[in-house]
Amino acid sequence: MCQKNAYITTYSKIHFTPYCPNLEDINIEDIAHSLSMLCRGNGHYKKFHSVAQHSINCCNEAKARGLSKKIQLCCLLHDATEAYISDITRPGKQFLKKYIEIENTLFYSIFQRFDITPITSEEYNAVFKIDDHILYFEFLYFMDEKIAIKKPFLKIKPDFSEKSFQENEQCFLQLYYALKNT
Repeated sequence: MCQKNAYITTYSKIHFTPYCPNLEDINIEDIAHSLSMLCRGNGHYKKFHSVAQHSINCCNEAKARGLSKKIQLCCLLHDATEAYISDITRPGKQFLKKYIEIENTLFYSIFQRFDITPITSEEYNAVFKIDDHILYFEFLYFMDEKIAIKKPFLKIKPDFSEKSFQENEQCFLQLYYALKNT
């Protein structure tokens, strides 16, 4: 049962309970705004690089690979849960089973809210392969570090330029609406 006082207040002033999401309360403008304000790498990158910009890069890579609009949209929204529950780094997340349960419930609720049909394991793997490939180049660019995967090939040159949160927010929304309206 959801506790009425266990909520966050979103950018659009919605009282949102992340562990018990109401689909009507999931708002693309809240997601775009929040992700444009959140820094990748738990804030440890040399420069600010938003989760929104990372998601935009993932979406653009999916498009360049000729993947479906559904996969492109999934790439854009793959970190949307972070708008509601922030993020925990991969090494720490593995020890937080309840967090993972909440994140998974929220992930599928977000996809349901935006009428994305359930993704197959093949589609899920395609999205998170792109996520890992973009992450590789983020670490190379922002941290001068090669992470422990074989150097991937990208079809695009990821955009790591410094952008304002407003630019990233608008680009995220434009991509979302372009993908939803086609």
